Amino acid sequence: MSFIMEEEVNVPFTFDYKGLAQKVVNQCLDYAAFPYEAEVNLTLTDNEGIRAVNKQFRQADRPTDVLSFPMLEYETPGNFAFLDAGDCDDFNPDTGEALLGDIVISVDKVLEQAQNYGHSIEREYAFLITHSMLHLFGYDHMTENDAKVMEEKQTEILNQMNILR
Repeated sequence: MSFIMEEEVNVPFTFDYKGLAQKVVNQCLDYAAFPYEAEVNLTLTDNEGIRAVNKQFRQADRPTDVLSFPMLEYETPGNFAFLDAGDCDDFNPDTGEALLGDIVISVDKVLEQAQNYGHSIEREYAFLITHSMLHLFGYDHMTENDAKVMEEKQTEILNQMNILR
């Protein structure tokens, strides 16, 4: 797996946030039984940085906690049968890894939401990565039922890692 992390800001976390991010991504890949090696990009920014990305790509001029940019198009969330290792559009030609997509997280929001929800910064950070990975697998939360499915999967993944509220 290629896990590429970019830090646009000073990250004040006092834990191994790079290692935790990679563990969460790997756990999500295992949980989903993703059948290929994968490439995932994670950018850590601040509220202003994510606001600019949110405005550019979603026409929402406000900061948010996490943005997901899946590279694959799914007919059914979590169903990877459509993938073909010979398809140059879905795989990195240099590494042969499936291009899952990009995750952008606001460090400011991680800190704020951890405090607001009364859990650790590590838990909030891991939650946002898990949430975004499910988006990279084609899941969404546009309907009540879809949101319930995502919430259940997020909880299962974090519980498997013993990352609790």
